[in-house]
Amino acid sequence: MNESNNKRIAKNTLLLYFRMFFMMAIGLYTSRVILDKLGEVDFGIYNVVGGFVTMFTIISGAMTTATQRFLSFEIGKGEDGDVKSIFSTMIYIHIFLALVILLVGETVGVWFLNNHMNFPSERYDAANWVFQLSLLVFMLNVVNVPYNGALIAYEKMSAFAYFSIVDAIFKLAICYIIVITPFDRLIMYAILMAMIQIILLAMYFLYCRRKFSECRFTGKYNREYGKKVGSFVGWNLIGSLAGVAKEQGVNVVLNMFFGPAVNAARGIAYNVLSKLNGFVTNFQMAMNPQIIKNYASGERDRMYKLVFRGAKFSYLLLLTLSMPVIIEAPFILDLWLKEVPEYTVIFLQIAIFTAMLNTLSNPLIVTMHATGKVRDYQIVVGGLSLLTLPLVYITLKFGAEPYHAMIIAFVVEFVCHLARLYMLKRMISFPIIGYLRNVTFRVYAITLLAMIIPVIVHNSIESEIPRFLLVSIISLISTLSIGYMLGFNKEERAMIKEKVIRIIRKKILKR
Repeated sequence: MNESNNKRIAKNTLLLYFRMFFMMAIGLYTSRVILDKLGEVDFGIYNVVGGFVTMFTIISGAMTTATQRFLSFEIGKGEDGDVKSIFSTMIYIHIFLALVILLVGETVGVWFLNNHMNFPSERYDAANWVFQLSLLVFMLNVVNVPYNGALIAYEKMSAFAYFSIVDAIFKLAICYIIVITPFDRLIMYAILMAMIQIILLAMYFLYCRRKFSECRFTGKYNREYGKKVGSFVGWNLIGSLAGVAKEQGVNVVLNMFFGPAVNAARGIAYNVLSKLNGFVTNFQMAMNPQIIKNYASGERDRMYKLVFRGAKFSYLLLLTLSMPVIIEAPFILDLWLKEVPEYTVIFLQIAIFTAMLNTLSNPLIVTMHATGKVRDYQIVVGGLSLLTLPLVYITLKFGAEPYHAMIIAFVVEFVCHLARLYMLKRMISFPIIGYLRNVTFRVYAITLLAMIIPVIVHNSIESEIPRFLLVSIISLISTLSIGYMLGFNKEERAMIKEKVIRIIRKKILKR
């Protein structure tokens, strides 16, 4: 059973990595072209307005988590699970939420956009186009959440890989259209991005209806499931609100104080981060359903092992990929972009360190969701996260630099990480001492030790290209070697050796 689950996680992870490599290559190229053709101001407008729309994810974000949790939980029960009823109930709830979001968006959203956002006067019409199209796509995404959740719950990661390839090809085509279009490029870009999303949503819908007989809308609403989901979502809204405040809310505040150019810098930084973090996200996406299913089946020890290893592997993977980017950020951005907006380098560096911290927290969050007991957790952790936005606003009001906003977000996230451990210990007797000793302290020690030699090399060589290549190679060797020696226990090292030997033997036998 465990071996089968391990193979499934490995297979799904590989499929998602293939998707990620392809998306990263296309994404980096398209981002460069779009920034160049739209210009710094229009690129910033698209990022902040699109981000403003995603502030409504305080509702849909909580529902996404609930959908994945309840579907995975019912599947984990085996024959005792009632997937069909929970799915139909989810459809009803999401249609209602989409209508609520439409009402709020067309009233409060439009008012705030036109009265409090900081854009050049001649670009407000274009900004409203972006807002309306983003709102439409967002509503459709909300309705599509149960289908997306079903793919994750059933661990059909191949579908994500295929659909992502289609997505990347479409975005590549957009680059060409933007270059030759005689119309307003920002408006045209928003229209084309909306069309892509609509096509992809239709593909998700049709795939799930065809592949999963349980995931069909029956027209029946189960009140019992509705109450369970409502309670879970109600408390989870605190966490979702905090997440939005931390990400998009900060983006809006930065716009209010510094204008769209800073939003462009932050958008580029998070674009690069998303490519790096995607590898980790894919690994965790493949692992998360197993955490929930093991909890549902009562295999608590197996679940703890997954959480420990998942957090550790995720962190070390991101560290390996990110170290050259952190050290050589100015050179990489200069090489990639024709013009690098001010603050982009420091935004990127702080964002990466925050993401590395988040990789340790994500398995803990999934564990908490698996229990279904989220009230106390969200009150404590969500309440702490909500402090980000007022702290950022007050700091900027007193004349702080834009990057101070991201430093505040990092500090708050670190406090939240400690709070998550405390809450899990209190609620399910989570082995907090073992986690700190085997995960947290180990990965922080590895980070400090692995960065020493690459930083020395960076400071010793002036020629940019040789320095970048040497830093990248040394970072890889340093992270892998120190990570292997300090990051894993005897059992984990033996498992890694076995996997490597097995791969080598397969390659030799093929020859």
